[in-house]
Amino acid sequence: MNKRIYRAHTVKDIDAIAERGGLTKEQVTRIRAIAAVLPFRVNNYVLDELIRWHQVPDDPIYQLTFPQSGMLDDDDLQTMVELVRRGAESKELTSAARGIQARLNPHPAGQLDLNVPRGEDGEPLPGMQHKYRETVLFFPAQGQTCHAYCSYCFRWAQFVGVQDLKFASREAESLAQYVRAHPEVSDVLITGGDPMIMRTAKLRAILEPLLAPDLEHLKTIRIGSKALAWWPYRFTTDEDADDLMRLFEEVITSGKQLAFMAHYTHPRELEPDVAREALARVRSTGVIVRCQAPLVRHVNDDADAWAQMWRTQVRLGAVPYYMFVERDTGARNYFEVPLGRAHRIFANAYRQVSGLARTVRGPSMSATPGKVVVHGEATIRGERVFCLQFLQARDPSWVGQPFFARWDARATWLDQLQPAFDEPAFFFEGPRERRARQLAMGRSDQPPAIAASTDWPTSSILGRNA
Repeated sequence: MNKRIYRAHTVKDIDAIAERGGLTKEQVTRIRAIAAVLPFRVNNYVLDELIRWHQVPDDPIYQLTFPQSGMLDDDDLQTMVELVRRGAESKELTSAARGIQARLNPHPAGQLDLNVPRGEDGEPLPGMQHKYRETVLFFPAQGQTCHAYCSYCFRWAQFVGVQDLKFASREAESLAQYVRAHPEVSDVLITGGDPMIMRTAKLRAILEPLLAPDLEHLKTIRIGSKALAWWPYRFTTDEDADDLMRLFEEVITSGKQLAFMAHYTHPRELEPDVAREALARVRSTGVIVRCQAPLVRHVNDDADAWAQMWRTQVRLGAVPYYMFVERDTGARNYFEVPLGRAHRIFANAYRQVSGLARTVRGPSMSATPGKVVVHGEATIRGERVFCLQFLQARDPSWVGQPFFARWDARATWLDQLQPAFDEPAFFFEGPRERRARQLAMGRSDQPPAIAASTDWPTSSILGRNA
């Protein structure tokens, strides 16, 4: 296969992209306006191989990568468009953008306050999250970008140039030390951004300390990445692709499992020959590839697309893992799907596939108290309800407990649901969380107040360092 050189394209290149794709002057102005608020980055592979330009603007990969007018509310969009039209200086654009960004709930689910662990000295360990007992997330500083940005990205705050919105760590050794001090941790997830944006030598510096003999309780290392979809050459012909495969093999040989959490959002991402070759090469090292993505309006809110994607993943040897609910952050109003419709899409896709693809779970919300799956709807004692369950939880005793919420055709997130059967609260809520949820009801344009709570039982998960 011929080697391909990676080239990133940002809003600075939009005129050339517009000429190629036939975008109008008004479309370009709006792209510039929205890209001043939310991150925009594509690459030559996405432009050449994945977007079908004759279908723009409805093409799902175009929707997945390019800013769309509905991603900002009308007033904010008009403000930014007017600034762009009159040629406002960068400082003025940035100032206006910061005010909008602050209203977009940049760090949902308590990422900055509830999930940050502390070291033996009691000081916070930036760049790590420890929300669930068994799993620690690590954000390497060198991995805080991606080969291309998804327009729905729930970690968009990583990429907009505001230092206090970033979540990253330069301390790989502190990760190993923290895991060493916490024998309950069996899984580490290296995430970002995208860790696969790093050179293999940088990734090796993070992974090798985790292979130490005294970390026997660490069973699995996960890498969260969309590189198999956005830049498959990372695994085939990039300069250090062979070294990357050797590193994967070394992790497997050490006795630990390496799980590659691949983000495939649309079946088209699995069509190019190089995409399939990259997936096969990763699997050849012994790595398990598990596939996940959010359900995103305008991109993949179609049961047939999900069924096709799951069938293809199974045929290529990967494991369908999660369908997520679009998170309550960023351009959520443009991309979110009501929970009732989300479950119908999931169920209709699930019915179309064989048992080998029914490893997938969803639709699942990664909310403040934990991962909540919508199992469906039912009528109980004459009341129409959502049937819900924790797949993972801040308090491990909540996992597997079913609970019920009143049916709400408009609800898109956990904090918009009310307990069924006239119960005053969900079983996992304290008084503060109950008040926060009640305040959030009917205010879908506001960041969920529940995310600011400090009453969640973090001490039961993080131990003495919580």
